[in-house]
This record gives sequence, structure tokens and C-alpha cells, in this order.
Amino acid sequence: MAEPVANAAAPAPAPGRLRNAFGGVLCAFTLILIGVLAFSIRLFSVIKYESVIHEFDPYFNFRVTQFLSKNGIYEFWNWFDDRTWYPLGRVIGGTVYPGLTLTAGSIWWLVNALNIPLSVETVCVFTAPIFSAIASWATYLLTKEAKGTGAGLMAAAILAMVPSYISRSVAGSYDNEAVAIFALVFTFYLYVKTLNTGSLFYATLNALSYFYMVCSWGGYTFIINLIPMHVLLCIVTGRYSSRLYIAYAPLVILGTLLAALVPVVGFNAVLTSEHFASFLVFIILHVVAFVYYIKGLLTPRLFKMAMTLVITVGLAVCFAVVAILVALVASSPTKGWSGRSLSLLDPTYASKYIPIIASVSEHQPPTWPSYFMDINVLAFLVPAGIISCFLPLSDASSFMVLYLVTAVYFSGVMVRLMLVLAPAACILSGIALSSAFDVLTRSMKFQLSKLFDDGPAIGNGSPNGSSASTVNTSSSKSEKTEKSEAAPKEKPSKKNRKKDREVTESASVKPKKEKRLSVLPLEASIVGTLLLIALGGFYVVHCVWAAAEAYSAPSIVLTSRSREGLHVFDDFREAYAWLSHNTDVDDKVASWWDYGYQTTAMANRTVIVDNNTWNNTHIATVGTAMSSPEKAAWEIFDSLDVKYVLVVFGGLVGYPSDDINKFLWMVRIGGGEFPHIKEPDYLRDGQYRVDAQATPTMLNCLMYKLCYYRFVETDGKGFDRVRGYEIGKKHFKLTHFEEVFTTHHWMVRIYKLKPQKNRIRGKLKKSKSSSKTSSTLAAGRKKNPWQ
Repeated sequence: MAEPVANAAAPAPAPGRLRNAFGGVLCAFTLILIGVLAFSIRLFSVIKYESVIHEFDPYFNFRVTQFLSKNGIYEFWNWFDDRTWYPLGRVIGGTVYPGLTLTAGSIWWLVNALNIPLSVETVCVFTAPIFSAIASWATYLLTKEAKGTGAGLMAAAILAMVPSYISRSVAGSYDNEAVAIFALVFTFYLYVKTLNTGSLFYATLNALSYFYMVCSWGGYTFIINLIPMHVLLCIVTGRYSSRLYIAYAPLVILGTLLAALVPVVGFNAVLTSEHFASFLVFIILHVVAFVYYIKGLLTPRLFKMAMTLVITVGLAVCFAVVAILVALVASSPTKGWSGRSLSLLDPTYASKYIPIIASVSEHQPPTWPSYFMDINVLAFLVPAGIISCFLPLSDASSFMVLYLVTAVYFSGVMVRLMLVLAPAACILSGIALSSAFDVLTRSMKFQLSKLFDDGPAIGNGSPNGSSASTVNTSSSKSEKTEKSEAAPKEKPSKKNRKKDREVTESASVKPKKEKRLSVLPLEASIVGTLLLIALGGFYVVHCVWAAAEAYSAPSIVLTSRSREGLHVFDDFREAYAWLSHNTDVDDKVASWWDYGYQTTAMANRTVIVDNNTWNNTHIATVGTAMSSPEKAAWEIFDSLDVKYVLVVFGGLVGYPSDDINKFLWMVRIGGGEFPHIKEPDYLRDGQYRVDAQATPTMLNCLMYKLCYYRFVETDGKGFDRVRGYEIGKKHFKLTHFEEVFTTHHWMVRIYKLKPQKNRIRGKLKKSKSSSKTSSTLAAGRKKNPWQ
């Protein structure tokens, strides 16, 4: 009768299971909140302005996504765009990284399949905030593999708010980095996961994630060089294992094959120097794996003989491979490296040889204040995170340290790569904060238990003080549980008893040392916890300010504050709307390459150059035209079938990113292809000036005339607010160009090329009556308030 009663009694759930279940639910809820935070903090641009695409490159991506959603993927792969780089054109499907476009197009197709009426523009605007939340979850997974759940949650929360990532992922920032940072972190997670588990399933997923990264951004070369560096580090430090082989070999084989399928990459996946390191480490890994394999099969004597043979053959093969690589590299003028890669390895390379790369502001080295702006207090937490990674050092934690070191170097070369540094800084800062809170809370828990516990076990007259009492209480509890669990078991033998005694002694010594190092006084623990909370609060305030003020303004709509209130400058859209409504569809518009994408997307007009910058000679031709006198510039533009010229001028309102400030780069790029353009001709004693001290070449070039034409009429003096002085040449007329439109704040000015026949006829047959008529019309135009 006793058995049915015993079976009927339900077993009580173990406290550990309840704790784990509650911890899992709490962790999932925290991750949802982190995702909501990452999404919502990037919506300031929509709330303060409107749902609009930002910057320059996103407009091209938006235009491509519109074409994809309208015409389908097959038309997208074969799309030849005749509205860019006239008269050359551009094959879009073979020159873009399609990951962002395909992702947004798939989201748009999915929501419309669910009968949710969203436009393509709305999907493009919110793609970056959505993937920011997913990137935070990927950061949690990566950090969890290295240092546990607490560090993962902390790192995810930090990444959700870090300003460096916010700057490229606010709502409307529809650029490749919007999805590439998620792909980068997730690829690293799958690599570390494979390292920890040795699972071929995760290795396959890692190759697929790498393929998505290749589709999304040219920064995939960072992955295919960082992972081989870590594999080589593990081999050199004696940490080779079968898990390392499984984590790396499938990535190189399957990942390279998949990368070659992306049209913009193609055979560059096996022919360029950026990928050679992965193949060299692949060979080294197989040599090491073969050595470990034969070591398990042979006796020590035969193994030495075999090692001699393997080393000889291996060195011969390595030398042969290196010779082939050197031959391939030597045949290229850039040694097999792309211009951007060379500018990363040699920071002075771009300024010496490729001014088109050096002219881009995001390719400049960062300043120290930019580090504090973009990662803020994380710069002080990262060193503590590095120390935590060495306690203890594992394959995953060594990868985190290597990731940080390489990211710090590249971010110091190019300010754009602060974006790559952000996840590494967040991960190590999360590890540091998690370790610090772990020590502080454990110390407070122990010190408080010491104060309120009156049991005789605490203290116990131990000379070791508080730390020893912690070990005594824990060891007494463990001894009781061991006795209760060992009661129904058989009595062990003397040999096993001896081994068990040694194991328990060693196990009791280790926690004693750890506890002694980790317990702090109660006051210090409380103060340290409050300081860390205050540091976190300061970080949150800074991130919210950066998201709301520094990075929320779209470059196409500008604002400024003064005593009179908020001023909105919508000149760019005003100019593009004028082009769209007042010019023919087939008219060609010339401008500096910065504005090519926006002109094509918003005005739907053909441009000569744009932000793709694939043809340096074509850009140099436009730069030469802007640097030349009016007649020579007219001849260049006329040969390109240009009808309108657009310039950006900020001298009236104080907009610093105008074409006058960019003009020296036009001179340098133009002079690189056309030697008659010389930079010293535009400088006075080595200084760039536009006032009365400017050189005659500067005062007579087309860019000066198009920007400062009629500028003296604004205030009677012609004072340039950006440069800070009055212009040198104030009263002049245009003979080959005519002004057709100037925006409200003079930020965008559009000129039309005069036809040659009309210009010559007017020059030959110029009568007094016609001049009197023109002066009368001009006077009437000034009196008309609607002009």
C-alpha cells in the first residue's frame, strides 16, 4: 500500500530549475526591451523632421530598390543605367553590393503579401532601425559565447545606444552599413560558436552568414582577414584542436565559393591580395592537422622521421605557393590591393596617389574628440574588458581581444571605420561591466550576510578573516550534500578514496583563492556600484543627445538655431524639384560628384558623374571644367552634351560643406589627369583665398564665377560667412552661362549653357536699342516682387 502513495505524490520541482526558467524568461524580456530601445532611439529623425531618406548614397540605394520592386530581380541583374556617368552609363547589377537592396525588397514584398500597404520609401527608411535591434541581439549571442549571459545582455544594451552605430543607422540612413554590422557580428558569433562546439552545422551557417556579409558591404574583407589571424594565433600559441579546423576550413572553401557568386566580387575572391591571407592560413592549418594526425598513429621515433619529411615537403609547398602569390601580386601595379585597402595599410597612400579617395571626409583620420563623441565612456571601460578576457583566456575571449586591436588600428586610419570598432568596444565594455557588477554584488551579499547572520560558522576564529569564513560555510554545506548523496552508494575503494580526497582538496583550495580576491569591503562595494550606475547614466544621456541632435538631421534638410528661433533650409529639394519640373527629361546636369545620386533620384535627370567614383578620368574632366576659365569650361561641358550646371554655395547662410571649400580637391583631381591644371596657381603664398588677395587664376575660374555671381547684391559688400571675408572679384558678367535658378537661401545655384549661335550673334550684332531694351527689362525685373 505504500507504493501507490509514493507514486501519487508529485515530485517537488528543483529550486535550480525554477531559477533557470525564471532567468530565461527575464533574459528574453530584457532582450525584447533592448530591441525596442535600439529601434526607438533611432526615430528622432522621423519625429523631428519627416520620413525622408538621408545623405547621398542612400538615395542611390533607394532608387535601386524602387527598380527592383517594380521590375523584379532578373531585370535588376541586367539593368544598364543610362542616367548616370553620361555618356558611359553603368551596369548596376554588376557594380553594387545587392544585400541591402534584396533585404529591403524582400521586406517590402513580405509586408505587401500580408496586405500591409507600405511604400518602398517607408520600408527603406525603417530598415536600418530594424536591423539595429537584430544586431543588438547578435551581439548578445556573441558575448554570451565568450563570457556568459550577464556580459551578453550588458553588451547588447550598450550597442543599442552607441553613437558610432547610431550615426549610420538612424531612420532614413539607408546605406549598406545598416545591415552589414548585423552580418559582421553574426558571422563572428557563428565562428565562435563553432569554436566552442565543433559543430559542422554552425560552420555551415557561418559560411552562409559570411555570404550575406559579402552581399552587403565591401568591408567583408575585414572578416576574411581577421578570422585567419585568429586561427594563426591559436596555432602559434598551441591551441590547435579539431574544433578550430571545423570552424575555419568550411568557411574558406564554402565561403569563397559563395562570395564568387556575387557579381561585384566575382573572381576577386581568389585573385586579389585581400583574400590571400585566408588561403595561406588554410594551408598552414592543414599542415598542422596532418602533423597531429600522424602523431597519433606513429611511435615517437617514427614521428620524428615523419616530421622531418613533412616539414621539408611543407616548406617546399609553402615556398611554391608564396612564389605563385608573389608573381601574381607583382604583375599588378597596386600589388593586388585595391585603393581603399592600400590607404588602410598605408595612411599616406591616398593623399599621394588617389586624391579621389582622400577627398571624401569619412576617409580622413579621426580626431581624439571624435572617439569620445562616438564611443564616449566605453574608451575607459575597454581596458578593463581586455583584462577580464584574460581571466581566464579562451579561444573566444582571445578572438574578442584580437577583434578590438585590429578595429582600433583601422578606426585610427579612417573615421568611417569607427563603425567597425563600435561592436568590439561594446562587447569588451559589457564584459568589464558584467565582471565589475559581479564582484561588487557578491561582495555586498557576503558582507551583508556577515552582518545579519549570527551563526557560529561565520568567523569561527579563522585567521583568514572574512574570505576564509566564506569558504568554511560553503565547504560545510558541500560536505553535507556530498554525505547525503553518497549515503545509498557503495563504499569506494582505497585508491578511489585517495583520488576523491585529492580532488576535493584541490577544489576547496581554488574557490578559497578566488573568493579572497573577489571580496571587497561593504562601503567600497556600495560606492563602486553607485559610480558604475552614474557612469551608465552619463552614457545614456550622451547617447540620447547624440541620437536626437547630432545624428538625426538629414543632410538634404538642414536646420540652425538663432535668437529668432529654428531656421529650416530646404534648398536641396527646392533645386531638385525645379530641375524636375522645368527641364526636359533628356537634359544632362553637371555638378561635382557628391550630388550625382541625389540629382538622379530626386530630379530624374542624367548626370555626368556621381558618388560611385568608378571612373577617375571622368571626374577629373568635371574638376578641370570647374577649375578652368569660363570659355574653356563651356567647351568641356558642351562636348559632354551638358545643358545645366549645378553648384552648391554656402557663403550667404554659413553652410561650410559647399563647393568653394571642396574646390581644391577638384583642382587636385583634375590636375592628376590634365597637367595644365596646377594647384599652386590657385594659392597665394600657399594659402587658399577668395578675397582680394586671391590669384587671378582663382578669380577667373568657373567655380568662383558660378558661386559668387551677383553675390554682392545680397548685402552690398559680398561678405562670405564661411570664409570670413569679402570676396575679391565682386562685379562681373557671365558670357557663356546664364543663371536660371537660385534657391531661397542661395545654397544651390543652377546655370544654363548659352547656345553658341546666339552668343556669337549677340556679340556681332549688338545695338544700342537692344541694350536699352535689356536694361529696361532688367529694371522691371527688379521692381517685380514675385521675381
